[in-house]
Amino acid sequence: MITRGFPNHFKDDVTKVVKLLSTKFFLTVTLKVSQDTIEYYQNNHVISFPNRIYCHDNSNKFIDSLTERQKMILHCILSRNNDGYIRQEHIRSLLQMDYEDWTIPYIVKICDEYVVEIVEMTYEFLKERDTVRIKNFCSENKEEFCKSYSRMISYWNEYHRHTYGDFHQYIGKKLFRECFGYSRSMEFKK
Repeated sequence: MITRGFPNHFKDDVTKVVKLLSTKFFLTVTLKVSQDTIEYYQNNHVISFPNRIYCHDNSNKFIDSLTERQKMILHCILSRNNDGYIRQEHIRSLLQMDYEDWTIPYIVKICDEYVVEIVEMTYEFLKERDTVRIKNFCSENKEEFCKSYSRMISYWNEYHRHTYGDFHQYIGKKLFRECFGYSRSMEFKK
């Protein structure tokens, strides 16, 4: 299931990274992948990856032996980890790289989740950058992207309204509009 989240010609690289990941989660459970998946289109190909991956982050033991592409794959995979701190660490590492277009689905997806620190950090990384590639990806996936925007609003309403009382000042709204290219008109164009 993990390999479907990357271009087909990366299969050997993905397999290598997955084999290096810890197979232990807690004491007795092996590496697990959630059954619910995230699906996007990119360059007319379906990109599908698990919503969550359950494993310990042992990447500090092997990351230096990976190529740049394999490091990006690792950061994408662990950006789906069940632990928010691990997700944040790996999305930060990915954003610090000269990330390639195939990583964009992972960057966009993590920003519709409830961990506001990840949203804030992503905005800080992207606010001064050219995000045309991300905007193009979001435009190519309007329906899913608009669901992500709605989900981000729901998490603001449930968890962050007390800190960001005015939604217009909420960092998630700024990220989606300024960096990802969200506009209301997207919701009406299928």
